[in-house]
Amino acid sequence: MNRGHYNAAVRIDASAPTRVDLAGGTIDIWPLYLFHDGAQTVHFAISLRAHARIERRADGRVAVESLDTGARVEADGPSGLHQTPGLALIGRLVEHFGPRGVTVTTRGESPAGAGIAGSSAMNVALSAALARWQGVDLEPEALLSLAMNVEAQAISVPTGLQDYRPAMYGGIAALELSEGGPRRVPLDIDPRELERRIVLAYTGEPRHSGTNNWEVFKKHLDGDAHVFDAFERIRDTAAALRRALERGDWDEVGRQIAAEWENRKRLAAGVTTHAIDRLIACAAAAGARASKVCGAGGGGCLICYALPADRASVRDALLAAGARVLDYRIETEGLRLG
Repeated sequence: MNRGHYNAAVRIDASAPTRVDLAGGTIDIWPLYLFHDGAQTVHFAISLRAHARIERRADGRVAVESLDTGARVEADGPSGLHQTPGLALIGRLVEHFGPRGVTVTTRGESPAGAGIAGSSAMNVALSAALARWQGVDLEPEALLSLAMNVEAQAISVPTGLQDYRPAMYGGIAALELSEGGPRRVPLDIDPRELERRIVLAYTGEPRHSGTNNWEVFKKHLDGDAHVFDAFERIRDTAAALRRALERGDWDEVGRQIAAEWENRKRLAAGVTTHAIDRLIACAAAAGARASKVCGAGGGGCLICYALPADRASVRDALLAAGARVLDYRIETEGLRLG
């Protein structure tokens, strides 16, 4: 990390896309993937972005505000900002980079607790903005490591490697996980073909991925054979889904998304809920071939996979059942900074 020159800008804006995880989630938490040879995740970035803005102020003080939580704090300097309720992550990032005489504002386009990595996208956007403001030269992977570590401090449980890559790079990709570290592999897939088959809907129940993932994490490290086997199946499903996407076998893609959901439910009882099961049943009755929650489960967003001819019917069924259908496109551009 190199310090550059003083930044004379009066404002810096940054944004980063959120993501949909198709398969392999949770296995990306270190060191879980080290125990499953061939572990990988498959995901794509979406156009619901997280935004961060830094503005210069004349009084030398530091103000931090999250428009999503409504939390705001102003202080003489950056120390202790993370102790403000609702600003644990933002405050820690500002403390780490140490700017003075700034107002920092963040907002997200995705619902709170949606399970589509809104906090990770905001983390990447704000880290990049703060680094530029402070004249800090960070390579992309170094910035992502920093973002992951600070988020773990903020939520007090381990974080995965997957969510930061779509925010940084965009696109459709696999993240291969091994003892040598993560390796992102862009997948040569027409984004429009995938969009035509996937409906994204918010269930109305925020998810609590930190809690779900932590319980599963502890069971795995404690040698729980059932959890270990579930991760083996999740790994195999991610590999099969990637192969199906790469050869354009859309029927097999649907089958593997369905298999991923069945394997994921084996991890913990709280992965699904009555509300999620009801929405999945409504989507299936309207023609969905497969459905799964995004992220760790327990709430948040749901994706439903359908033939292009059935997509509108699935969308209407979810709306009628009380879900909030989210308009999106697959985002080929990652971090924006200017």
